[in-house]
Amino acid sequence: MKAQRTYVLTGTASGIGQATKALLERAGARVVGVDLRDAEIVADLTTASGRATLVEEARTALGGAVDGVIACAGVGGPGFAPETIVRLNYFGAVATLEGLRPLLAAGEAPSAAAVVSVGVLNDPDAFLVGACLAGDEETAVRCLDRPEAAYATTKRALARWVRRQSVTPAWAGAGIALNAVAPGVIETVQSRHLWDEPKARERQQARQPFGGIGAPDDVASALAWLTGRDTRLVTGQTIFVDGGYEALRRGDDIW
Repeated sequence: MKAQRTYVLTGTASGIGQATKALLERAGARVVGVDLRDAEIVADLTTASGRATLVEEARTALGGAVDGVIACAGVGGPGFAPETIVRLNYFGAVATLEGLRPLLAAGEAPSAAAVVSVGVLNDPDAFLVGACLAGDEETAVRCLDRPEAAYATTKRALARWVRRQSVTPAWAGAGIALNAVAPGVIETVQSRHLWDEPKARERQQARQPFGGIGAPDDVASALAWLTGRDTRLVTGQTIFVDGGYEALRRGDDIW
């Protein structure tokens, strides 16, 4: 058994991705970060060329094998175009996971995780979910009926993709675990609009009764566990790291 675990992790320039990279490296892992800046691999995952760059440079950097892949890169909230949200949150994440799957198959105790959101509980744009799961990127960005639903819908589609793919021969059959983590409101720059005013912060604290608004490290620890060497028999799951928000929202509806 090799001493150092290797990872490819997207979205490492800030927020949850940055915290996860730091946590894994403190544990002795080698992490190849991917982002638009300040990363080992600089690539725009909203584009086909950027996705190809990620795969090729990761293969070169890691010698054709990787133990863990975490698709963390994503955007949402004010200031982001719906097209960017769709291309990055769903298609960029899927391209990361699928593109690096051959490297995972050559890794040790391989596992992958995607970062979704408690937004998966919101009412989705059903047409967009269908276009995403069909792999039809151009239709997805062209025919979004409700732009305000782009973030939650792309996260819902990604969680569904993870669940469907996790038990296929390409993933489970190859011994690769595939899961998702759904953060609640986390104190990052991107989510500032949800908590930066006292009344808004109070509302979010009430929705997350266990621990209130979270920190990036809270999500990082869950991602590290899910993609660790010793996590066995866990696949196809969406793990909510949300201070109890999902339990409040859904109550007894767990099936």
